[in-house]
Amino acid sequence: MLGIIGAMDEEVSRIKEKMTDVCIKVIASMDFYKGKLYEKEVVVVRSGIGKVNAGICTQILIDVFGVDAVVNTGIAGSLNNEINIGDIVLSTDALQHDMDATGFGYEPGVIPRMEQSIFVADESMRELAKCCCERVNPDIKVFEGRIVSGDQFISDRSKKQVITDLFAGYCTEMEGAAIAQTAYLNGIPFLIIRAISDKADDSATEDYPAFEAKAITHSVKLLCEMVSKM
Repeated sequence: MLGIIGAMDEEVSRIKEKMTDVCIKVIASMDFYKGKLYEKEVVVVRSGIGKVNAGICTQILIDVFGVDAVVNTGIAGSLNNEINIGDIVLSTDALQHDMDATGFGYEPGVIPRMEQSIFVADESMRELAKCCCERVNPDIKVFEGRIVSGDQFISDRSKKQVITDLFAGYCTEMEGAAIAQTAYLNGIPFLIIRAISDKADDSATEDYPAFEAKAITHSVKLLCEMVSKM
């Protein structure tokens, strides 16, 4: 069974509309929609913003629904000038840029007393997502790279540069690494998918509601194509 964690209500609603045999379970103030999508069993949910919400949501998917893989979609800010607004980044791995135990001698981003602080995404899921995205969203580019997460909305260019210099991320957001860590601790594969909302150097902008509408369309097309090919 596949767990799909969406970032936006409309995104979850549009996926739910394509599902059959849907039942709803409310846990931890989150609505989990279990059913079939292209005859595959899935659970779709919006986690809410931030790493705590994302980690709780992922653990519920694993413990209550028994999912054996997780895909997370959403929006992120670019850390790479080659990536344009609307393009998609698929996670090669994920880490928390705001994890800071340097006072105890750890490197930035390292989680104390854990063997791993960088969580590697599933390669086969990423390859499938890349092929599917190129097929159904030919108007945008697909990138594969590191996604960095923190409980901070990063819009300042100098802050972006610090994060890029430290962690070599492709984009930054607020949930992916928590989902990745939870998946890692439970031994299940994951993939983080992010639509890019701005240029790394702020050289280009787009009306946010217009961008969001396109991002939702691209994400839903990608997810549906992925599920149909799984």
